[in-house]
Amino acid sequence: MLLAAGLPAVLWHDVVLDISRASDQRLSFEVLGWAPWVLMALGVLCSVPVGIEHLRSRNSPFHAAGTGAWRGWGVTLYLLGFGLATQVAQLHGVSA
Repeated sequence: MLLAAGLPAVLWHDVVLDISRASDQRLSFEVLGWAPWVLMALGVLCSVPVGIEHLRSRNSPFHAAGTGAWRGWGVTLYLLGFGLATQVAQLHGVSA
């Protein structure tokens, strides 16, 4: 989970810095450029319940047996964000 959270910062730190420097707050490429990182962050957040479920004892009264949906949403959102971040980085390379 830590690798999934840190990998985008390592791969696309210059793209994120350029997007964050955008002073214009109207709907533009700079504002839409945050979408991949929001999707990846949501994917990592969806994996938190899965991680908590693995830490809990199976005999605990608070054991949640159904975390498959959380796992599915986490993987899906993260992969969608990762693919979109790759495209944003390619467009950033063209415009820079």
